[in-house]
Amino acid sequence: MADQARSDKLRRLVAVQRHLERIAEFDLAETGRQRSEVAKQMDNVVTALNSVDPVHQAFGQAYAERFSRLSVKDRQLKGMEQVHEMRLRQERAKGDRLEEGMREAQEGERREAEDAAIEDLIDQRFATPASSKLHKP
Repeated sequence: MADQARSDKLRRLVAVQRHLERIAEFDLAETGRQRSEVAKQMDNVVTALNSVDPVHQAFGQAYAERFSRLSVKDRQLKGMEQVHEMRLRQERAKGDRLEEGMREAQEGERREAEDAAIEDLIDQRFATPASSKLHKP
């Protein structure tokens, strides 16, 4: 594994980094889904609070407390969402930097291979065959 090309190592790191990026995207999407669910629950509580139905009016205090808890949960989820967005940006930036390094390493390896091929051609062209040295007087 010591002879593995730098670009291959970076390619593997890019794949891992992109996987971490997908995990961050999933976490962000899940937090968004949870916030949407909390928003629906808050709408339902507001609807119940505004209802003229005597059953709902009897539970007004419980609805107010429920709304307060849902508001706190929504603020917490909003904070988590911001953290997930920041993490996603960081993971994406890391992946982009690794990918750029991989491309540069591939380009360097390609140039190195071309240079080696040219040097081999030059060596072959100007090399004197050993048999011709033997036949000279």
